[in-house]
Amino acid sequence: MFNQIKLYSFTIGLFIMKKTLRLVLGDQLNIKHSWYSEKKENITYVLMELRSETDYVQHHIQKVVSFFVGMRSFAKELEELGHQVIYLELDDSKNEQSFTKNLKRTVSNNKFDQLEYQQPDEYRLDQELTSLHKELSVEVNAVSSEHFYTERLEMKELFDKRKSKGWLMESFYREMRKKHELLIDSNEKPLGGKWNYDQSNRKKLPKNHKPTAPKLFQRDVSDIMKMLEEQNVKTIGSIDSKNFLWPVTRNEGEEMLEFFVEECLPLFGDFQDAMSVGEWSLYHSRLSFLMNSKILSPKEVVDRVIQHWENNQDTIDISQVEGFVRQIIGWREYMRGIYWAKMPEYENENQLNHTNSLPEFYWNGKTKMNCMRQSIQQSLDYSYAHHIQRLMVTGNFALLAGVEPQQVDDWYLGIYVDAIQWVELPNTRGMSQWADGGLVATKPYVSSANYIDKMSDYCGSCYYSKKDKVGEKACPFNSLYWNFIDRHLDKWESNHRMGMMVANWKKQDPEQKVKLLERAQYILENMNSI
Repeated sequence: MFNQIKLYSFTIGLFIMKKTLRLVLGDQLNIKHSWYSEKKENITYVLMELRSETDYVQHHIQKVVSFFVGMRSFAKELEELGHQVIYLELDDSKNEQSFTKNLKRTVSNNKFDQLEYQQPDEYRLDQELTSLHKELSVEVNAVSSEHFYTERLEMKELFDKRKSKGWLMESFYREMRKKHELLIDSNEKPLGGKWNYDQSNRKKLPKNHKPTAPKLFQRDVSDIMKMLEEQNVKTIGSIDSKNFLWPVTRNEGEEMLEFFVEECLPLFGDFQDAMSVGEWSLYHSRLSFLMNSKILSPKEVVDRVIQHWENNQDTIDISQVEGFVRQIIGWREYMRGIYWAKMPEYENENQLNHTNSLPEFYWNGKTKMNCMRQSIQQSLDYSYAHHIQRLMVTGNFALLAGVEPQQVDDWYLGIYVDAIQWVELPNTRGMSQWADGGLVATKPYVSSANYIDKMSDYCGSCYYSKKDKVGEKACPFNSLYWNFIDRHLDKWESNHRMGMMVANWKKQDPEQKVKLLERAQYILENMNSI
């Protein structure tokens, strides 16, 4: 009996001491993950800078640097906590620039008994890591990233259970509010009496209003810049390598969150859709990179915002808070739900059969349209634009111009610091470009100059006239808008939300219609000179 106990204990000891390699991806920098709750001598963590990640689209230089600095800082933090870490820099001679190749070599050379990884959030990486079960001769296991409010297919299961024809974000959002008891009273009713304060979140910045200056960070990233240049990594945009502005560590993320609740939250809801010349940050949190890289969790961000509001209800209206919570537990989780429910077919959706090329000014900002120039140049300068600039300026124009969705996807995925495919693709191909035929957006998000003028001061200093529909100086948005309605009239006639626009187009004077369509055709044929 004694020998049996000894043998059992020895067997358990072998199991516990399996030599384990754990892969940490560049968007899994969550120091609060249960993996790190205790350090063990038999566990080693590996992080890799890879050309497969820098090159799958042309990224903004600030995006590449943000991830690399974040990864290096995270690896250092793990080491300081006593964990064993293998870190492969991009220019390491042993780096084979592939997760699979590097893992096969690392497992073999170090005689690991098993590999563990957190479920990736991008479909392509999920497919690659799933294949490791066949590629490696050791045990391979996946665990949760412990980040999101929902599981991958939770939203799909919710709508399947309801047998709902449409996947409305608002329905999902209300379920999330109830399930997680956020801004809800004891009777599961919304605090303040309304589920959604979107109508209150559409104010234009008052004249002479000066928003809070954005919080910026300072870091010298010259060493990474030198490495990227030597490795000939192709990027877009600009960077101040001596004063890198983005927060990329846990401490910086917490600072950024506190700055938002203290300085920006009181006016966030009011002006979250506003746009203004020279104001690139306004009252937005700019926490999306921190959440998408998992440095901060959505729950801690939402909980901190609600806590701050609860302690300051005399100075912060609930409409400011609800608008922010809706972006996190509504749109962010909803987009992830769409992604995992509809991939891989979703990335090939092109319901409007758009085939035009993305204009050159998306890459250099050289256009006479002030709204486009402001939004694109800001994106090139900061690797950032807020949701209305993305949706109703650059996205709106691409949709009206009939640009092929894949080209639009690649641009958005590359240029923004927070862009990872799970969140970028449904936002771009679905909400922005209506390429999924209305799964995400019940109507296309298009507008003439009128909406842009309503929400910004861009039109006042523009070369083009916001009021003119035809003529050399007529705003391109105006004729392209009606051309878009006319080009896809058969689809809009059966869409109840497009009824007013269809009726307005049909009742217009035939001669005016011809002029509008001719002006639109001229713009489409001379896209790179407008």
